[in-house]
Order: sequence, then structure tokens, then C-alpha cells
Amino acid sequence: MTSLNHRLDALAGERLRGMRRGLEKESLRAQPDGKLALTPHPAALGSALTHPHITTDYSESQLELITGVHASVESCLSELTEVHQYTVRSLHNLQGRVGDEMMWASSMPCGLPTDETIPLGRYGSSNVGRAKSVYRMGLGHRYGRRMQTISGIHYNWSLPGVTSDEYFAAIRNFRRHAFLLLTLFGASPAVCSSFVEGREHELQKLSDRTLYMPHGTSLRMGRLGYQSEAQATLAVSYNGLEGYAASLHDALTRPWPAYEAVGIRNPGGDYNQLATTLLQIENEFYGTIRPKRVIYPGERPLHALRERGVEYIEVRLMDLNPFEPIGIGASTLRFLDVFLLHCLLSDSPPDTPAEIRELAHNQHLTAARGREPGLTLMREGQAVSLMQWADEILSELVPIAESLDLAQGGTEHANAVALAIAHLESPELLPSARVLQAMHTHHGDSFVGFARAQSLLTHQHLLSLDWSAKQQARFEAMAAKSVEDQRAIEAADTMPFEIYRQEYTSPNRLGRPQAQPATVAA
Repeated sequence: MTSLNHRLDALAGERLRGMRRGLEKESLRAQPDGKLALTPHPAALGSALTHPHITTDYSESQLELITGVHASVESCLSELTEVHQYTVRSLHNLQGRVGDEMMWASSMPCGLPTDETIPLGRYGSSNVGRAKSVYRMGLGHRYGRRMQTISGIHYNWSLPGVTSDEYFAAIRNFRRHAFLLLTLFGASPAVCSSFVEGREHELQKLSDRTLYMPHGTSLRMGRLGYQSEAQATLAVSYNGLEGYAASLHDALTRPWPAYEAVGIRNPGGDYNQLATTLLQIENEFYGTIRPKRVIYPGERPLHALRERGVEYIEVRLMDLNPFEPIGIGASTLRFLDVFLLHCLLSDSPPDTPAEIRELAHNQHLTAARGREPGLTLMREGQAVSLMQWADEILSELVPIAESLDLAQGGTEHANAVALAIAHLESPELLPSARVLQAMHTHHGDSFVGFARAQSLLTHQHLLSLDWSAKQQARFEAMAAKSVEDQRAIEAADTMPFEIYRQEYTSPNRLGRPQAQPATVAA
């Protein structure tokens, strides 16, 4: 605690005011009956390839709404709200009446069709657009399309003057303490049975079409979520950029027999995947948090990290909160700011293979049973009460919240930590418990019934907010420009796609391991 206080005291208010954040929020488009919308990405939303704020994630039916970089929580949420408003108005006008399509309010998907009929994202005829679709085809072959329809919120965060080593120290602590975020903010304790059709699972039956875990927090981050046998073989170390880059480099260049059996193309010539290696590209590596760097056009993310270091970190474990109109609220973001500062300022010993195994155990246990009274996790080989460990962390967050409030004014950060402490002391107030209670009280224990009702409420709320002709015109112009930008990319392409694919997936594009002499970036 002493070293944490010393580091906190040394952190000037100017640096704290330099904190920056941004959000990426995924949501499925759903039909009024709670089933997946199978329509193309709405034309009013522009090009999913080039629009700066509205794109798709895995599926053509899965919207991704993106903010810019913001100096305050308020401005970040304000922009995300505005992007939502334009999006739901576009969905509302699709057929001319409320509810024809809506954004699904839950992380776990709505009623899904057969796996092969879930539509992949489409990005046009350019090489970069085709590569995005082929990558998604590969994910479908590797993990199944249903798994890819899970949605979440990613939080991008940075602080001035932080080195790559310091960001990696923060990442190690984040991974150690991620159980706290899953407990406090997990909001996916139940799922429609269509999601697990034909798969083995540990879920219990709640009603005819609903499965759940009684004390679950985030099924999205558990064994049903982004998991694979191949990636389970990766014990990626976060002890520094060099080791992390080497781990990723290996996964991006190591042939994987099951994927080699699928092949790059099928006998008809259509593409199955971008590569037969353990990972097709960097984004396929599923982690709760990632070191990130803005890339140049055409540059591989790993090359950017090796050349220029870590620029920010991306938190990837946050569920959509179905009780929030845009899936996340100001108090949660402020808590994340305090939590990430704690990760950055606390002592962070190197990770070990044994600890990495412990962290995977803790994540799965918390996702499935995080609200279970008396639950114990593993810490340095010893069993420890989840509640005791959580209390220790929360007590250390209090002075950090006070310092942030001092630098930025107000008491909002202290209030956010106090709210988290209150929720932990009364677990029925946690989002995961509230979801199950609302399902039971109002929807006959039906997950789809609950999420459908929340989605419709959210849709109507967003439609009711003030919206000016000026805002509408600005977003329409953005959409039109994105379509022009996509056409320009397509018109400029001259390289055959297969050559493009081979060049993009070449190990030479990943940058050299740092132990070797560096070369000038192309």
C-alpha cells in the first residue's frame, strides 16, 4: 500500500487531467420477436468499411458503434449516445414503424438461426474489404458463428507519460484483478438455448428456452464465450513488449493442423480463411485486455507495437448493461478509470505460467459462480475468498478516486467506488442479479422475453431524445462520404486478392523479433 500511495502522490494533477478514453460498443440487430435480423447493414448507416463511427463486428447483423478519443467521461458518453440516436432512427425508418428492428440490449444473443445462416459482415469488393469478410469466414470455421454473435463494450484508455513497460505492468494487474469487474459489472447470467444448441455446456435449465447459472455474472466471459482449444495452448506472457510480441508472432506463424485441414480455399475456389496458422491475424487473439497502438494504413498491429510501443490499452471484458440506454453508464466508466489507475500504480511482479493458469481458473469461476456465497479463488497457490480479495482492492481504490476528484473537480469518482462497495455488500443489486430478478418477476423466467422488452424500451427512449435537423444532416453527410470513400478504395485496387492475402499474412509484415537488428518500416 505504501508504494501505491507514494506513486499516487507523485502523479501530478495535470497528468490525471490528461487521461483519455474511447468506447466501442457492439449490438446485434434484432427483429420485434426477439430473433436475429438477417437484413443487410442498413444503407442509411453508410459503409461499414469506412464509416468512422458506425461499422459491423463479426456479423452483418452486429453493429459496432465507435467514439473518438475524449478528455472526459461526459463527452465520451454524449458522443456514443448521439451515434446511437442516429442508428436507431435509421433502424426505425427502415420499415416506417417502431420496433421493426432494434439494437439488442444484452451481450448474449437474441434467438439465433442455424449456424451457417448467420450472415458474415460484408465490406465491398476491395482487397481490404474482402480480407475482412474472409477473416470472418475463418472465425466461423474455427469457432462457429454463434459464438461470434456475443456482444460487449471495449474501453480504450491512456494516460500521458506512460511507457510500454508501465502499460504491461498495468495489464498484468488488470488480469489479476479482473474478477472484480466481472463480479461488479457482469450482466449475462442467462442465455437463449439456441446459443448452445448441439454443444456441451454446464448451464442449468431455467425455463423452456432459457438456460442460466444461478450465481453467474458473465457467461460471455466464461467457458461458453470466446474460447477455443487452439488458443488454450497459448500461455501469452505480459512481462514486456518483447515477450508478448514473440508469443503473438509464434501464434501468427505456427501452422495448426485442424486449420490446415480446412485449407485456405475450398475446391470451388471460395476462401475459407486468411491463413492456416493458429491465429489468422492479431485480432483473433481473445484476451480480457490488449496493448494497442494506432496503425498506419495497411500496417499489421504487431508491427506497429514493435516499432512504436504501446499507446493505450483496450479493456475487453465489459458486458452490455441492459438497464443502461447505451449499454454503459458514467459511474461504470469512472470506476474503470480508478481501477485502471490502481493497476498502473500498484506493484506488479512478473507473471508466471502457474499464475496464468490461476487467472484462467479465476475468470471461469467468477463468470459462472461469481455471486455464490463463500466462493474462493486462487492467489499465489492459495485459496482466497472472492469477497475478501475484492474488499482489499476496493479499499485501495478510495484514495485514488479522491485524487482523481481533486484533479478533475467534483466527487463522482469517489461516488462510483462507494456505489461499487455498496453493490458488493448487497449482491442482489449487481447487474447479473437484477437481470435474473427481472426475468423472473416480469418475463416468466424467459431470457429472450426480458432482453426483448429492454431492447424495445431502449429503442423508444433513444427515439424520444432531442434530435435536430443539423444533427441528422451531419450524420447523413458522414454516411454518404463513407460510401464515396469505399468506392475510392475499390477503384484504386489493382493487385489480385490472392497476392494481397499472401503479402498481408506474410511473417515479414509482423516486424522482426527485437533480438534481431531492426529494419526500416516500409
